Amino acid sequence: MENINSKHSIIFFNFCILISPLYILLNFEPVIFCLFLILILGISHGALDNIKGKKLLKLFGYKQNVFFYLAYVLISSLIIILWLIFPNTILFVFLIVAAYHFGKEDTVFFFRKKFFISEILFFLKGSTVIMAPLLLKREETIEIFRILNFKVFEAGFFSNEFLIGMLCLGFLSSMYIAKNENANLKGVMIMDFFSLIILNLFLSPILAFTIYFCFLHSIRHSITLIFELDRSFKTGFKKFIVKAIPLTFVTAVIFLFTIYFLNNFYKLDEAIYKVIFIGLASLTFPHILLEYLLEKNEKRT
Repeated sequence: MENINSKHSIIFFNFCILISPLYILLNFEPVIFCLFLILILGISHGALDNIKGKKLLKLFGYKQNVFFYLAYVLISSLIIILWLIFPNTILFVFLIVAAYHFGKEDTVFFFRKKFFISEILFFLKGSTVIMAPLLLKREETIEIFRILNFKVFEAGFFSNEFLIGMLCLGFLSSMYIAKNENANLKGVMIMDFFSLIILNLFLSPILAFTIYFCFLHSIRHSITLIFELDRSFKTGFKKFIVKAIPLTFVTAVIFLFTIYFLNNFYKLDEAIYKVIFIGLASLTFPHILLEYLLEKNEKRT
């Protein structure tokens, strides 16, 4: 798996170098294209949460899978409701949680320090996903936050010096996490960091995020799931596709229906932005909670 992840980072890094200058020639904002990439590739990396949910229920001694689906939907719905009532608070919390999640899940090897230290390192590493567009494409990024009713960054909450400092800390955190690993895995961490910088330097924030989310974060997480299903990558990949299709399809239909409904009140692009980010937030919280509970309870057995 380490060899596959290394090759994946090399391919992704070169892909970023090739695609970034081409976007300047296109000169358009492919929001709908980003939406479909996220629906097809991005969401699929969490489409096996039902299988993990069944495993977690067994650890707790429950046999009815309906409890998992009810809890998952309830948490997702609660996040959406809270976002509508407290958009600034929920989005701010979401950005913190997402940074930690990206930092941890994108790390291609096991890393464990004392509690809180590892969490801080993962957060700093993953914060590059958020800080890079704010530094390199500030106006466009703030416009997205405006659409999401998030006012913090509109007031110039973070200076350029702060953002540069956070990016430096993100890079140093990656290097510290990888300090005891072999050269290939250290190279993966370096390429992943500079891939994000290249994307956000040349592309629009939504396109840069989509390419990162779909082709780095989601594929890397999917590789882990594939090897959990089968030791053979080819066999595991086939199993993953079959198992991921149902929930990916259902989620995509819900997203599209919501966009159709919101388009009655907002411009199409604004409706898409709201569905992408509020929808991802509503899925991210139960997804992370499930991963956390499963990890903690599997260690006890």
